[in-house]
Amino acid sequence: MAYPARETGLHISERLDGQCVIVQIDGELDMSAVPRLRAELDHAIEGVRPPCLVLDLTRTSFCDSLGLGLLVNTYNRVREMGGRLALAVTPGMMVSRLLTITHLDHHFDTYQSTADAVATVQAA
Repeated sequence: MAYPARETGLHISERLDGQCVIVQIDGELDMSAVPRLRAELDHAIEGVRPPCLVLDLTRTSFCDSLGLGLLVNTYNRVREMGGRLALAVTPGMMVSRLLTITHLDHHFDTYQSTADAVATVQAA
């Protein structure tokens, strides 16, 4: 069964901080948003070698299993390329709880702010 495309209100922005690419994801990271975010992350990963990537999820209000799968896939790709990936998440919010429930908080480097994530990733 095909599902109609819908506008999720997802907004993605990308900026460079030194050698680190910061991708800010505002809105819902669901099945309709994953292809667009995947394209943005592919671009971000290819931009700097080895990749230094921070995903700012502090304004991400929802993440489904496909969104979570994209985060894991991106983590694996960045690591295979010898790069670093960090997540900025708001404690107690949906994405933070999802990472805890799935035990992915033990794999991802998570920080409460984008500035902390960038500083740590660039220092490594």
